[in-house]
Amino acid sequence: MNENYAVEMIDISKAFSGVTVLNGVDLRLKKGSVHALVGENGAGKSTLMKILTGMYSDYGGTIVLEGTEVRFGSEREALQAGIAIVAQELTPIAELTIAENIFLGREPQTRVKGVISYRRLFDQTKELMTKLGLSYDPRTKMKELSVAETQMVEIIKAISRNSKIIVMDEPTSALTNAETEYLFRQIDALKAQGIAIVFISHKFDEIFRVCDTVTVLRDGKFIGTHPIGELTQDKIVAMMVGREITDIYPPLEEPGASIAFEVSNLTRKGEFEDVSFRVRQGEIVGISGIMGAGRTEVARTIFGLDRPDSGNFNLMGQTVTIRSPEQAIRLGIAMASEDRKNLGFVGVRSIKDNIALPNMDIFSRWAFILRNKLNGRASEISGSLAVKATSLDMPVSQLSGGNQQKVVLAKWLVRDIKLLILDEPTRGIDVGAKAEIYKLMRDLARQGIPIIMISSELPEVIGMSHRVLVMAEGRIQGELSRGEAMQENIMKLIVNAKKDA
Repeated sequence: MNENYAVEMIDISKAFSGVTVLNGVDLRLKKGSVHALVGENGAGKSTLMKILTGMYSDYGGTIVLEGTEVRFGSEREALQAGIAIVAQELTPIAELTIAENIFLGREPQTRVKGVISYRRLFDQTKELMTKLGLSYDPRTKMKELSVAETQMVEIIKAISRNSKIIVMDEPTSALTNAETEYLFRQIDALKAQGIAIVFISHKFDEIFRVCDTVTVLRDGKFIGTHPIGELTQDKIVAMMVGREITDIYPPLEEPGASIAFEVSNLTRKGEFEDVSFRVRQGEIVGISGIMGAGRTEVARTIFGLDRPDSGNFNLMGQTVTIRSPEQAIRLGIAMASEDRKNLGFVGVRSIKDNIALPNMDIFSRWAFILRNKLNGRASEISGSLAVKATSLDMPVSQLSGGNQQKVVLAKWLVRDIKLLILDEPTRGIDVGAKAEIYKLMRDLARQGIPIIMISSELPEVIGMSHRVLVMAEGRIQGELSRGEAMQENIMKLIVNAKKDA
């Protein structure tokens, strides 16, 4: 055992129902360092972390924690040993205060047994926050906090348990650029205290910004561990997928000349104002901007989820009114939401059911489902999108993120689509699956389908758009051609809008 290591996971193996999901994986975390754990969805990252944090106790291999071999029988045992996780899906108790959430079940008590000492509770919370340079009021209710602030509370909770190891699973997935940078400063503070951090992310710029070491998994196997200075993005990708992906963004063909969809003077008070743009047939128009710019709100309004206060829509040369998603769908408008899990699919239902749900007008008659028609069309569309599943009866929740997104698209491509809106189309998806989604977008554009793509990832916007619209402060601040769309030009428009606001 090397005394510099906070924990060593040696030759870890795990199988479910005879199917091996981890095979001889090693992971060694140094004290006071940030260790990236990367791999495609299904590579085994989550399973490995569930073993480390005590969720799975039945596994092969050895875990050595600060020189002592351990085997946790529960998450509570792992927590008591100093291992905590800040999950991707945050689940605070909204009506309780920051302090109550941090010390839930461990509240300091007065001399009277069972009576909470709120003075000590708030004082201890303030002391913990001071360590990270935070100044929140411990009495603030969780429902009043932003996602970034909620994440900080989860980190404070981990510190309050004297955690030596903190696992962060996609910690920036719902953060703005400023909030992400703020999180990174807190991570630096944790490193300085000697805490080891496992950082799980699909975002390479973040990995190179904050991590010291990278471990790559592929198909449940250990591929390698390297200092970040020895790696490039291309090297990591090649290790992840077993091949080089040189052209993650496929070449785009010139769109048609005719206008397929036009928005004029669209306004929804408090969210966006005077938004106007056009999309040609076969054109991918990217909308860039930071969180809160109004991009998703515009998409929701086009799809009929929200009502505009003013503005007009023109689809295929006809002025149309869109007052509901049902109306939008009948017009041939489809939308893949940024919130896949809650708004994109029903996880407990099968692939086939999810394809059928928004298309009952196609797959039913007199309240009876046309099973043969559904089976044939679902098989055809899933095959064309290369959905990887054991069968079409497989629950969507059991698919990888990339395949879940393909199912979201499949349910719309059953129809005659005249406009496709993609909001954060590759959020939480690994690099191999991203390349597949990009190829699919290119193929749909080739078929003449106009696409509006909203993305917070600048390389994605630049690589996959014929034109880029930049939104900030609820307005379109500028339009950039494919040749003009560079990160510095996009950020310049955003920063200038902030100055003028």
